[in-house]
Amino acid sequence: KVMQPDWTSASYLSSSRWVLADAFHWIASTPSALRVVDVMNECGLILIGAGLMLGCFSRIAAASGALMLALYYIAHPPFIASQVGMPVEGSYLIINKTLVEMIALVALTAFPTGKYMGLDRFVHYLRNRREVIGELEDTERPQPLTARRELLASVATLPVVGAFGYAFANRSKATSIDAMTGATITFENPTLADLKGTLPKGRIGDLEMSRVILGNNLIGGWSHSRDLIYVSKLFRAYNTEMKVFETLCTAERAGINMFNIVNDQFPLFHKYKEAMGGRMQTMCQCFPQVGDVRTDLDRAIDNGVTTMYVQGGRCDSLIRDQYLDVVAEAVEYIKSQGYVAGIGAHSIVVPMTCEEAGLNPDYYVKTCHHDRYWSAIPREQRKEFSIVAPYEADHDGYHDNMWDLFPEKTNEFMATVNKPWVGFKVLAGGAIHPNEGFRYAFENGADFICVGMFDWQIVEDVNIALDALAATQNRPRPWLA
Repeated sequence: KVMQPDWTSASYLSSSRWVLADAFHWIASTPSALRVVDVMNECGLILIGAGLMLGCFSRIAAASGALMLALYYIAHPPFIASQVGMPVEGSYLIINKTLVEMIALVALTAFPTGKYMGLDRFVHYLRNRREVIGELEDTERPQPLTARRELLASVATLPVVGAFGYAFANRSKATSIDAMTGATITFENPTLADLKGTLPKGRIGDLEMSRVILGNNLIGGWSHSRDLIYVSKLFRAYNTEMKVFETLCTAERAGINMFNIVNDQFPLFHKYKEAMGGRMQTMCQCFPQVGDVRTDLDRAIDNGVTTMYVQGGRCDSLIRDQYLDVVAEAVEYIKSQGYVAGIGAHSIVVPMTCEEAGLNPDYYVKTCHHDRYWSAIPREQRKEFSIVAPYEADHDGYHDNMWDLFPEKTNEFMATVNKPWVGFKVLAGGAIHPNEGFRYAFENGADFICVGMFDWQIVEDVNIALDALAATQNRPRPWLA
């Protein structure tokens, strides 16, 4: 907590639901009181932990620790957390780790161990040595060897504390075993301390967004893995609820402030906000229907969305089937409700049609990647709107393997569009390395990029984006956000 300057207990206190909830909510909403509680929390954890490890003022440390843990438990007892959907460790009902630790510290308060081993014994020994020796007969005086043993027992905890300190100072930063094949494969897992700088932001109307937006495909299990049928299940198995929380929290701390989302993912996102707090915004993909334009848009509004757009595949289908009026009504309705509105697309025909018809979205969400990768469809086999058509049996046909079918057309037309552009599928579903994909998108006019990332990729990808932004020169269109 001390090492993270932006840490605060506000979300923990504001999400309390039990007996002292009103008091905790007042603290969370009162900046001066919150700051005092945060400092007390940080200092208390350090001083109590040090006292217990060193055996110094051990009874006071144990009693204070028990009180602190009691407040933790009262703020979030497991039987309340499970009812409101808050994450809990294991399947606790009443007895959880916090309560067990509190009971242990109560026991240490009643039976202080500091007098047997630790600095309390050492201090007591030095303080009382003269008095004890003066009261004893000469024959009962402690012998030097006994006194030496007393001293050694008193400071026996110091090597343990030293070992803890050494381990903390030298803990592994980056490398861990990822898999074993013929050789050991390792991967680098950069920490937030490895960030190269602050991720820039752009503005669409009153909405400020980081240049990198966290995509939702990996979290939702939409892997775009061509014919590898197990990968989507693997993604979902990896991205447990707590792993999603970790991913969102890491992204936010790395400077990403926008999460691309669908309505069905909002319950999990709300759990994250409840548990972790933060200021992550949401860009929702919406699916207006012919004859029912507003239902999914209203769901997003009810879910507390920040901005929304007509999803790319849905727009492709509507424009292909000549339902431009549905797209136009959706955009106008979003804007009439006070939200920044966008239009998504895989096919370049979508923004071409919308611009020609005079639709006025605040931004486009359009695929943006080159076609120089192994699994790209041969140029002579590419067909508009194939992304929303059935997969083809032909090896050279569309099979979940390409999303910007005509990159040159995309770049040429988007250079004429005077609206912000969120580039997505910039890595072609994992076929293009971020070093290439990010720079290609920014250099060809995208104002933002939307990228699906695992938790361990976020810092590296943000650093790559920072490098790409710094190197981007001579864009075919100005920055429009």
